[in-house]
Amino acid sequence: MTDTRYWAVIPAAGVGKRMRADRPKQYLSLHGKTVLEHSIARFDSHPAIAGIVVAVSEDDGYWPDLAIRTRKPLHVAPGGKERSDSVINALAVLARHATEDDWVLVHDAARPCLRPSDIDRLIERLSADAVGGILATPVRDTMKRQDDAGRIQRTEEREGLWHALTPQMFPLGALRAALQRAAEEGAVITDEASALEYVGQSPLLVEGRGDNIKITRPEDLALAEFFLRQEAAEPNQEQA
Repeated sequence: MTDTRYWAVIPAAGVGKRMRADRPKQYLSLHGKTVLEHSIARFDSHPAIAGIVVAVSEDDGYWPDLAIRTRKPLHVAPGGKERSDSVINALAVLARHATEDDWVLVHDAARPCLRPSDIDRLIERLSADAVGGILATPVRDTMKRQDDAGRIQRTEEREGLWHALTPQMFPLGALRAALQRAAEEGAVITDEASALEYVGQSPLLVEGRGDNIKITRPEDLALAEFFLRQEAAEPNQEQA
């Protein structure tokens, strides 16, 4: 399948209330750029990626000020109320430039520390897969289930449990159909894999790096800064 292409989709319409910041978390400053600029750059610099679609809110006052310059085609889609709505809108834009058999890598705007090696691993493992899959890391901590009073109800067996990360990689046509069906039937979709699960598919888990963190709380920004500085200081940098 030498003609197969790979595209990145970045839903960036969230407001990030838990950050308690004066702007959405994707526009916070991090290591000389905004968080979103770092996330976009991860795909713009990767040789396998054909182009990028970013979904932003129509009333987003920060995006126009970024003046992002990319080497790859960069398209903008309207953001939706939920993440899945933003992805559906982005896929509609992407469908004008890609085929249904092209692969889509959906990535959180607030995961700026994604390494090229993780993109490589995802593409290598999934390009011949019939369904697709996601980057993930095995659960290492003890997992507790709470009751209605906020007390521990029981300890959950962590064997076989994984933390879902992004990118999540699926064929454009299959992902779009799964998301649209879930939306029409009112299903709760928390990530792209859950849409495929909803229509009866079983995405593959591909183990990724633990430093591919999602910026959710204020302390995550400092940790992401540390990871980016660490990467920049490595002798054989993965990211130019």
